[in-house]
Amino acid sequence: MIKYTRAFVTILLAVIAFGANAQSNTTSTTSSPYSSFGLGTYTPSLLPQNLAMGGIGAAINNVSGYNNINVLNPASYGMINYTTIDAGLYSTIESLSQTSNGANINATNASFRLSHVVFGIPVNHHSALSFGLLPYSELGYNYKQTQSKGFGTGSSVDTNAVNYIYNGTGGLSKAYIGYGYHIGKHLLVGANVSYIFGNLAQYTETEIPTLYGTLDSKVEQTNSVGGVNYDYGIQYSFDFADATGNITKHLVFGYSASASSSISTTSGYVVSQYTYDSSGNQNLAADSLINRTGTKSSIHLPQINHFGVSFQNDGRFLVGADYTMGNWSSLTIDGSNAGLQNSKTINVGGSFTPNINALRNYWARTDYRLGFIYEDTYLNVNNTDIKKYAVTFGLGLPLPNGLATFDKINFSAEIGREGTLNNGLVKENYVNIHLGFTLNDKWFQRFKFQ
Repeated sequence: MIKYTRAFVTILLAVIAFGANAQSNTTSTTSSPYSSFGLGTYTPSLLPQNLAMGGIGAAINNVSGYNNINVLNPASYGMINYTTIDAGLYSTIESLSQTSNGANINATNASFRLSHVVFGIPVNHHSALSFGLLPYSELGYNYKQTQSKGFGTGSSVDTNAVNYIYNGTGGLSKAYIGYGYHIGKHLLVGANVSYIFGNLAQYTETEIPTLYGTLDSKVEQTNSVGGVNYDYGIQYSFDFADATGNITKHLVFGYSASASSSISTTSGYVVSQYTYDSSGNQNLAADSLINRTGTKSSIHLPQINHFGVSFQNDGRFLVGADYTMGNWSSLTIDGSNAGLQNSKTINVGGSFTPNINALRNYWARTDYRLGFIYEDTYLNVNNTDIKKYAVTFGLGLPLPNGLATFDKINFSAEIGREGTLNNGLVKENYVNIHLGFTLNDKWFQRFKFQ
């Protein structure tokens, strides 16, 4: 069984590494119009096992006896004592709705991508190294607004209506390497150095489809991003013994942050004019009114702070809560403030394992996870704060294990809502599905034969 597991992991990692690099430059899974702000929709550095518990992570390290790579708080690496590999897939279904002129407008989109690949490698009994690749943000939207201008021939107010077409694509990825260290029995500290990279492209088109001979216009704004960012964290645990004197319960407090830093971007800004042929196909641009490409600038990333607490009874249950503050009002792109506000997020969740030592009852060894998310996002649109609500759940499915290996499939689902129908805004109902494969194995060890 072990050789087939390892073959599967090797193939999966190779595919994910190739696919993740490609998607960061060309595609996006989101179709949310709210991703048009800032750098796109921000994605926290969490794996499926944490996402299923409401996205808690600041005070999480070892989960149900399995090593857990918790990129959100690099201090947790100090608890990794097995070589750990985690790779996964991601899919989302988004249902968008809006009320316009008394009519309801609805659209549904679904997408799929390869998600993450991360590694954790013990350095000694007190520390471990971690590295990998995850998404940082996603940009993806395509929508049209039509306004009646009432000019040209005819008397109808709908004559020569103007179409405003908005679309964007791309995203940023985060490649990181980090180190976590266990100081004494209770204190963990750690840090990541990350390279954030990718491409963002946004287009705005203005068309008058019924007025023959009109030159329509397109504005293209692009950013090719690459730069270094830093994460750091700390965790402190209070341990409690059971009746036999074994330490089985842990109260953990954690703090981590993504530091404010500046990363480089090469931007482009092109304004062009074009026409349509008699068949309705867009012709090549007739001319470029503005063409500025290759402009070097910077993006100033915000400080994001995570505070958390968790309580764990080894092999039985874990509960925890996080509070996150993002200073998104300080985000600037090309020297201009992005117009965002500071965000606040509350995450609550936990995991329960009926009997981790059950030999004949597979479902008793399964982890059952549940959580909730409430977020005051960094968006204020039409004088309306955009809020997000979600419930999460998932399973940790143990696989048959052999000598010194502990393998698990982690499934999580997030069902949520973002936005509102008030003030002409869009309400999003979404389902996010995450599937991860975790391998815990003892590598680089020397066996003794007698």
